[in-house]
Amino acid sequence: MVESMAEKAEVGKENVDPAKEGMEVDETNDIPVKVFTVEILRVIKDMQLQHGLRHGDYQRYRGYCSRRVKRLRKTLNLPQGDRRHYKKRDVTLANLEKADADERFIHIPLMLAERAWSYAMQLRQESNTELRKRFHLIEKLRKSCVYALQLQELCASERCDARTKLEAEAYSAWIHGSLHFELKLWQSAAENLKKAQVIYENLAQAMPEEEQTVYRAKVEELKPSLRYCAYNVGESSVNDLLEMRGQAGLLGNLSHLVAQTKAESMEAFQMTEWRGRSVTVRPEKVRLFLLSIQELGKSIEKAKDFPAKIELLENVLLDCKDAIAAIKDEIKQDPKLRQTSTDAGLVGIQYLLAYLSYTRLKLTLDRNLFLVAQAKLTLDDPNATEKVQPNSAGKKSKPQDLSRLYEIILQNVTEMQQLSGMENDASYQAEMESLALSFRAFRCYYIAITLVALKRWREAVAMYERSKKYATEAVSAKTTCSDFDLRAELKTLIATIEGCKFSAHAYSVLEDDNADDSVLFGKSQKSTKPLYERLSHYKEDASLNSRNPNVFKLIPEMEPIPAKPLFFDLALNFVEFPSLEDKIEQKAAGKGTTAGMSGFVKGLFGWGGGGASK
Repeated sequence: MVESMAEKAEVGKENVDPAKEGMEVDETNDIPVKVFTVEILRVIKDMQLQHGLRHGDYQRYRGYCSRRVKRLRKTLNLPQGDRRHYKKRDVTLANLEKADADERFIHIPLMLAERAWSYAMQLRQESNTELRKRFHLIEKLRKSCVYALQLQELCASERCDARTKLEAEAYSAWIHGSLHFELKLWQSAAENLKKAQVIYENLAQAMPEEEQTVYRAKVEELKPSLRYCAYNVGESSVNDLLEMRGQAGLLGNLSHLVAQTKAESMEAFQMTEWRGRSVTVRPEKVRLFLLSIQELGKSIEKAKDFPAKIELLENVLLDCKDAIAAIKDEIKQDPKLRQTSTDAGLVGIQYLLAYLSYTRLKLTLDRNLFLVAQAKLTLDDPNATEKVQPNSAGKKSKPQDLSRLYEIILQNVTEMQQLSGMENDASYQAEMESLALSFRAFRCYYIAITLVALKRWREAVAMYERSKKYATEAVSAKTTCSDFDLRAELKTLIATIEGCKFSAHAYSVLEDDNADDSVLFGKSQKSTKPLYERLSHYKEDASLNSRNPNVFKLIPEMEPIPAKPLFFDLALNFVEFPSLEDKIEQKAAGKGTTAGMSGFVKGLFGWGGGGASK
């Protein structure tokens, strides 16, 4: 059935007037041949996910395919008759060989095949309850095979590139394998499905990393059907089935087409490599930036002084920021690219973004190192053998300035360690840790010089020790950063610290002795205390030989003495006195006694009326 319908399609194609075809070919001889690229698998997967198949709605997808075919025929001016009469018009090679040919002609048989396939899948769901619909399912799959063969014939022409040819061949093999699977022709189904699987595997290997996902997913999708076919074919035929890759006649010129596809992919996109992994560069702005930094080292060497080198790096940093913005815009526009990582690590464009972010931080680090080198030219380092000359502005650098620059550099290294997607890379993290130790050693060294200038000898010795520790660990590290090899500078630093440490320690000991006895330095120290208060300490005092020697103060200084204390009887308010009621009663009872005495006196002196009356 499939072969008969395909033959009819070929007969329809042959019915085209050969004279007209010859005229068209002659007219287009001088025009360069336009080669089309149709990513068949990606196109149908996108349409399926957007129009119903995400939820298994095959009827909705079938309706979309019908509307899509109608729009394509109207846009490409390929109608099938008019309103009254129907006249079938298939897409032929003549449509692709025109001067104004469009690759959307190839989409028409693809949409027709997808429409028939989606109808068949809808019928498969309904055939669980209505068994008669299985016959309708088979007819729709046969029709889908016819359109798949038309698609394969169109893509086999010179107007399509190798990738399109391989995808059309794989799609046709998959449709035929699905038909034979429903017909329970296990051997034929296994051969077609295996053919599609092999082509998709080779395409995945030839494509850039970010485009491999859809092909690998299709390969995994075919595995259950292949296992079921192998089970029904029998164990004896399974091994023969798995050796189909080595059969030369099965896939024809597969290796040649795959090599051609890989070459075209390399020409279309620039490849860059970082840390042993290649990644495709799509945005034009990013390609130009990567090309510009290839000769950056030579340009820096030609710069006459440090300010010129710093200015050159700053200009490159601006281009790098634009390239990073271009990648972020592409990720924002395509939701599929927002997937940050897979089991194998970062996806292609995310890995490219990490590489450019590392490049930006590396360029920033280079610029800061040039600032350090420029500051060292005017630094008055007490440990340096040669004295520096001030710059044109007459300013000298201070150790604090260099320690601050190294602090900024350490912040850059921290950002490198925290790059998205590189947190689990053990070798990368080891390199960044070694680099951080190197810069910590230099920072501690210049902090120690600052402390020496402040005559804080003990702190300086401690910072020298820490600097030496960091430098030793960085030199003995197993992995070093290839972009920044500082081992020679670190060895020189260790040798310098050995002398500086003992010098600072000696000054610290001398300072302690100076606190006890200033004679060691031959300096006289004036004291405001009189001589009688410091007889136990020898101090040279020139004022003792003057007219007003400071021997004793004739007027003693006033000293605070304790004043007479004042006592306040506050306890009286809280004292409870004893009751005096019994005393008051006795006084009342003693009034008679008082009257008797007065009468006795009155009687004695003749007073009172009692005696007189008598």
